Amino acid sequence: MAVFLKRLLHPGRSPAALGRLMGRREASLGTDPGAAVRVRFAPSPTGFLHLGGLRTALYNYIFAKKHQGSFILRLEDTDQTRLVPGAAENIEDMLEWAGVPPDESPRRGGPAGPYLQSQRLALYAQAAEALLKSGAAYLCFCSPQRLELLKKEALRNRQTPRYDNRCRSLSQAQVAQKLATDPKPAIRFRLDGEAPAFQDLVYGWNRHEVASVEGDPVILKSDGFPTYHLASVVDDHHMGISHVLRGSEWLVSTSKHLLLYQALGWQPPHFAHLPLLLNKDGSKLSKRQGDIFLEHFAATGFLPDALLDIITNCGSGFAENQMGRTLPELIAQFDLSRVTCHSALLDLEKLPEFNRLHLRRLVGDETQRCQLVGQLQALVEEAFGNQLQDREVLDPAYVERIILLRQGHICRLQDLVSPAYSYLWTRPAVGRAQLGAISEKVDIIAKRVLGLLEGPGTNLTQDVLNGELKKLSDGLEGIKHSNVMKLLRVALSGQQQGPPVAEMMVSLGPKEVRERIQKVLCS
Repeated sequence: MAVFLKRLLHPGRSPAALGRLMGRREASLGTDPGAAVRVRFAPSPTGFLHLGGLRTALYNYIFAKKHQGSFILRLEDTDQTRLVPGAAENIEDMLEWAGVPPDESPRRGGPAGPYLQSQRLALYAQAAEALLKSGAAYLCFCSPQRLELLKKEALRNRQTPRYDNRCRSLSQAQVAQKLATDPKPAIRFRLDGEAPAFQDLVYGWNRHEVASVEGDPVILKSDGFPTYHLASVVDDHHMGISHVLRGSEWLVSTSKHLLLYQALGWQPPHFAHLPLLLNKDGSKLSKRQGDIFLEHFAATGFLPDALLDIITNCGSGFAENQMGRTLPELIAQFDLSRVTCHSALLDLEKLPEFNRLHLRRLVGDETQRCQLVGQLQALVEEAFGNQLQDREVLDPAYVERIILLRQGHICRLQDLVSPAYSYLWTRPAVGRAQLGAISEKVDIIAKRVLGLLEGPGTNLTQDVLNGELKKLSDGLEGIKHSNVMKLLRVALSGQQQGPPVAEMMVSLGPKEVRERIQKVLCS
């Protein structure tokens, strides 16, 4: 009858399309009035945090902040064989660096701790025991060797590997006999009955008949550690999670999780499965890509806001996609009902441009600019060290002037210590012959530039200098203005290309320009 009514009200639409439509309209129901919003990011510390993980964390964070809720970091470290040393610390470090710190976490603590699954084993054992007592779970004594043979046989027959539920039908006497020789069996969940339909806040109505395509899953391994299915359900319940925002790869497992909630007598949270973040060619992000880890971006001078901006810009969840959004703007504009089912294609070649926009915004803020000055001073020390002939280049006023003049032209602060900008920090070695090859009138040009600097307008602006340098060139016979600029650029920087000569002169300041020009006359 329900299907008939839906088709009558919406002729021509398939039930799946109808479900997505209803999901869009009812997404606002995902937040219950008066109920606290609690979301979690639950990565496994089997690797360092990368862009895919950051995106999942970010969507959880902005959803929580949008609804004055709590963002929780829970580390799912139950697979002890795959743990990577330092990964747990890296995940929390990088979330803090990115500006999306958890409210509760292994490091910060909180009312629902501990936040490491390996420290919550008693909770999983209690849940498994309750499922055993109710008959919703059973002991499994199958050896790893038998399970591997089942898998190989299925693959040989071109079938999907699945457990044959052999231990499901063991009698109490058989169980007691096996326990005598194998006191630590695994525990499997009995997939019985029809899987419940559920409304995903992104994908609409869904139901996956797991019992017909899967064998009964292990929920507690023989070593006492849970599998993801049991651990996530138990933890989400005990931590009071109201909304589960996770990757779409878990969509097909949700029916299984709902059966677990049902068997345990618990109310499930709302689910919203986020479409995948992919490379621009549609391939999956891989941990083997060294450039997708947050540590890489932090070390190479990319700003957290630029990363948050680009990973939301390529996806959905906002009224419109625009470059340059800050975290507060992302929170204000986010709407879960606008998240679509389409995968987000990430083009990292655009990241420098995103970074340029956010760097320029920081330069425009006096407090942030002071921090950038300190960072650039450290970069200059690191890059040039003992090569600095004059420590005055580290003067905050000088460093700030460089940043202000080059804003909008550089994508990262590190660009200012690249070889192209080395002239700002060290004096170039320029030979007389090098300048003479550009023009024979080296001395005349040098003296006239010195005269320009010794006049009353020593604090010349870039615009004024451009005009004065043009006049200077016009007063010289037999040499083009472009050659005059080329000669001055080489004299000041040792380079054939670079910023406008007038900007170079303003950057270096009258005193340094005089010294470099006088050096030309003395060489």
